[in-house]
Amino acid sequence: MRVALLQLNAGDLPEKNLDVTLDYLRQSAAEGAKFALTPEVTNCVSNSRNHQQSVLQTEADDLTLAAIRAEAKTLGIWVLIGSLGLKTNDPDGRFANRSFLIGPAGQIVARYDKIHMFDVDIDETETFRESAGYRPGSNAVVAKTDFAKIGMTICYDVRFAHLHRALAKAGAKILTSPAAFSPVSGAAHWHALLRARAIETGCFVLAPAQCGIHPITVGAPRKTYGHSLAVSPWGEILADGGENPGVTIVDFDLDDVDKCRKKIPSLTHDRDFKGP
Repeated sequence: MRVALLQLNAGDLPEKNLDVTLDYLRQSAAEGAKFALTPEVTNCVSNSRNHQQSVLQTEADDLTLAAIRAEAKTLGIWVLIGSLGLKTNDPDGRFANRSFLIGPAGQIVARYDKIHMFDVDIDETETFRESAGYRPGSNAVVAKTDFAKIGMTICYDVRFAHLHRALAKAGAKILTSPAAFSPVSGAAHWHALLRARAIETGCFVLAPAQCGIHPITVGAPRKTYGHSLAVSPWGEILADGGENPGVTIVDFDLDDVDKCRKKIPSLTHDRDFKGP
């Protein structure tokens, strides 16, 4: 199977981000990829809630979603939109951080709203309160395709192993982990966390990422770690997108999932326990 990880340096203007994303999707298809994945917040990287309120749309009206659906149909490929920031009808005005799996006919096959919110104080200069602008989802999602079941997650979800185990136990052979990871925590934890999730579940992990210093027009600047990764079910790094925007192509054999799980069938070894 050939997949493409799209690494973006998105700004806070959705139309400009869309042009780059569509170009990368066309490049992916031209290089033979049947499944292309974009990172978290593909449409808009911004910490300004006022700016987001002015440029984000509802799912029904979102131009990025509509254009990627149309392009997936034109190219005849599967596309994971890592996530889009979307307006909701929530009384408090919070947005959704929503991932979409798009089929080769342009149809929405599955939706997933990010469950775990990135509310952290990394250091004096990096503080995040994702839950102030985004409302968390509550449903884990495994999507069916014609090549494998896919367990959908987003960024900070990678730190919650029980979610990934539940997805694998529900039949997922591929886990998606699109991200806009902090450079500080990324350098320390990104590779280790993704390898751990792959090893624990015997799944392929595909993690397209945002990268670099983002072209922000309103509000505080933003920088992300990059290093889009594809990890095998044995924990091997199959591809690393480095620090610059672009398309990373990776080939792998889905039969490796069953081979690795046969060697170490830990998904079947759960035992009930008391305490602590």
